[in-house]
Amino acid sequence: MSEAAFRLLEMHRQGFNCSQMLIILGLEALEAENPDLVRAMTGLGGGLGFSGGTCGALTGGVCLLGLYAGKGDPAEEEHDRFLLMINELVEWFAAEPCRPYGGINCADIIGDSPAGRAISPACGGIVLAVWDKVRVILAESGMSVGTCPE
Repeated sequence: MSEAAFRLLEMHRQGFNCSQMLIILGLEALEAENPDLVRAMTGLGGGLGFSGGTCGALTGGVCLLGLYAGKGDPAEEEHDRFLLMINELVEWFAAEPCRPYGGINCADIIGDSPAGRAISPACGGIVLAVWDKVRVILAESGMSVGTCPE
């Protein structure tokens, strides 16, 4: 089991959802903590508040890209490839890890009852795949997990 997979299992046991896990991994790579950000990510789990909408691993992955390549204050600019990075992640997500489920919504992956906060055995693999893909996208854009632009 990879270090990231072990960490995801640990976070799952601590009660974090898929979106939170991704942002925590990104923060840990920066050797940073941000409980307010982690708390805000709660609303993305289970497909937007456990409504079954867009999978929290995808929305969490988009937020993770934003953590590294987005605009954080008035003096900053987002990375010039930021929107292309998001598009690449969304297209990959539909074509690769979610293809067997027929859609990118949480309800497609875990079934019709996401309100019960049930998860599928597929969820961990999908979150890990998103983590890996975000790292690849950042690398292809001249960035790496663990470093944010100045």
